[in-house]
Amino acid sequence: MLINHDTRCALDSVVDLVNTAPQIEGRESLADVADLRGFVERNQVSEVGRLDEHDIAAVQAVRDRFTAVFGARDDATAARMLNAMVAEAGTTPRLTDHDGYDWHVHYFAPGASLADHLAADCGMALAFLIVAGERDRLRRCDAPDCRRAFVDLSRNRSRRYCDSRTCGNRLHVAAYRARRREASA
Repeated sequence: MLINHDTRCALDSVVDLVNTAPQIEGRESLADVADLRGFVERNQVSEVGRLDEHDIAAVQAVRDRFTAVFGARDDATAARMLNAMVAEAGTTPRLTDHDGYDWHVHYFAPGASLADHLAADCGMALAFLIVAGERDRLRRCDAPDCRRAFVDLSRNRSRRYCDSRTCGNRLHVAAYRARRREASA
């Protein structure tokens, strides 16, 4: 599956956004303006102006809607959700070349709020997955104590963990130790 740079960044942003929910980390990761600014900087979200308390609630609401897309039972349901989000965001596709990147498309209107920006750009990135028949790449970590979201971009769609260095290794080491204990018993 060929995914351009901008779509990949939007997919990374939506995964990071979904993973800020209190159900994931045990606390609200977008609790204040500083948290929101950290999210923007971490994901290099462009064209973001001043952020305030209103933006926190609006971004949390968009996060909840994206979380629902990850949990949608079928493509039609996910498509309905994304269509509504993208339409409400006032999507305005436009070509741009900024920050050293060649021409690419932004879907948010100039001056859009952060919530509308994320709904438009990230919504379109997820829409591209549905169009490509790849919605099943939207996953949750298989580790029993982790519910983090991720997009499986592996060639053979075999990724099971949000991070193979943490969740994957932890489970593999635990299985190895259990086999060793069983063998010595």
